[in-house]
Amino acid sequence: MINGCYGLYDVDTPRAILSNPHMNALLGLDIGTTSIKAVLYDLDGRELASASRGYPLLTPQPGWVEQDAGAVWEAVVKALTEITQRAGEHEILGLALAAQAGSIIPCDESGEPVYPMITFLDQRSREIVTAWQAEGQIEHFRELSGWRPFPGLPLPSIVWLSRHRPDIHAAAKRYLGPADFCIRRLTGNFATDLSAAAEMVLVDLRSGRWSAELCELAGIDAGGQSELGWAGRKVGEITTEVVRQTGLRPGTPVIAGGHDQCCACLGMGMLDPGGVMLSTGTAWVITAIAGSPDLAAIPDRMDMNFHVATERWTASQYLGGFGATVEWWLDQSFQSPDPDHSLDRSRLFRLFDAALAASTPGSRGLTFFPLDGPGGGMFAGLSLAHTRADMSRAILESTAFAVRAALDDLRAAGMPVDELWIAGGATKNPLWPQILADVSGVPIVLADYPSWAALGAAALAGWGVGAFPTLADAVAQLRPPVRRLEPDRALAPAYVAAFERYRNLAKRTMDD
Repeated sequence: MINGCYGLYDVDTPRAILSNPHMNALLGLDIGTTSIKAVLYDLDGRELASASRGYPLLTPQPGWVEQDAGAVWEAVVKALTEITQRAGEHEILGLALAAQAGSIIPCDESGEPVYPMITFLDQRSREIVTAWQAEGQIEHFRELSGWRPFPGLPLPSIVWLSRHRPDIHAAAKRYLGPADFCIRRLTGNFATDLSAAAEMVLVDLRSGRWSAELCELAGIDAGGQSELGWAGRKVGEITTEVVRQTGLRPGTPVIAGGHDQCCACLGMGMLDPGGVMLSTGTAWVITAIAGSPDLAAIPDRMDMNFHVATERWTASQYLGGFGATVEWWLDQSFQSPDPDHSLDRSRLFRLFDAALAASTPGSRGLTFFPLDGPGGGMFAGLSLAHTRADMSRAILESTAFAVRAALDDLRAAGMPVDELWIAGGATKNPLWPQILADVSGVPIVLADYPSWAALGAAALAGWGVGAFPTLADAVAQLRPPVRRLEPDRALAPAYVAAFERYRNLAKRTMDD
């Protein structure tokens, strides 16, 4: 057990679980970058109700990306109110949060914001991070925290405040992430879980405590930050004010959830090494489960975080803005230049899918490099013989090559890769998941399900209140049906050759 961390509090199993299990429910809240989604589940994993509310990103200056923490909380209250109104006779046994991580809210001693939330998208601290890189500090920070800080993460953002807004830095007695800010509002307590806190780059990876060295660098008091512990423990009960605002039952337990990506992994059933998740939104991120906090046991390009499953960790890597690349290609190559004849997105994707089917594996020797790659986006090997269909397929295959390279890195580090779970936009395309399976050689598991993070939070809530004897039982009971795609082994030779061509071209581009 990590020093200073602990498992579940003692929680009496609610009497209602035994007396009327069919009327019991669990609530998972997914607090994302621009919206919250609350999903209510029964104990068999059926969705009973859902509610969502949005909140804007604010850009007061070029490169600054902030949010109003009060607006986020107001959205939480409205979503909870709608859920309780729609719950009917179902009794909510407990709730947990899956929250975006990497953003920071400077707060006073009582937890009230003294400055807007600085999000992980913010770039004001770029010069600080660049200086750390030049000084060789980035790798040291990764050794301490598991994370290489980049502009927008809390450590550099707090250091920026100390240098450029010392008045705010002095007034901020506590720095809260979205998770512990909402837990404070829900329960009155300052508490969070390790997976949500770790991306602040202020937590010691090995002890599970606030790092004295990193907190000193940030100029903050480690003793004044939120209580740390593993996910799944009870962190309080909702306050009378929240009862009044939302209609939730008095005494409803709040269970520590975690980082939204980690909660999504949990919802899919990834508790142990061997499972790998690919998140396919605007940006693509690959995440694998590790059995120890040993950085030497994961690929060097990956960052390490605490998982929401006790005594487990995650290794993750940003692969690229592949979703944005596909959207760009759709607009440039399938959309009419005449605004009066523009097509909706569903029609564009149908045209794109037809183009993919018209080309062949390997895109007839054409290779694409995504727009945010080291050398910029480009087609390599393009000739008059190539068609829009070949170019479309090359774009998708390039994303699959990046995924295969990351999986190869995992295997080289000794981490098992049994299957690849996919969440996000790529699951909606009829061909993309199969291309990923064929290129990687790994079975693909997916479901037409949009709320993995909320589901993972609900599983933690169910385990935390004693509705399930183990976390694995909670996940198995709540998880929706999935489908599995096996690689087409007959295509392996063509894709081995295409992948080698991709790697050789990538190396030459970087060498140039």
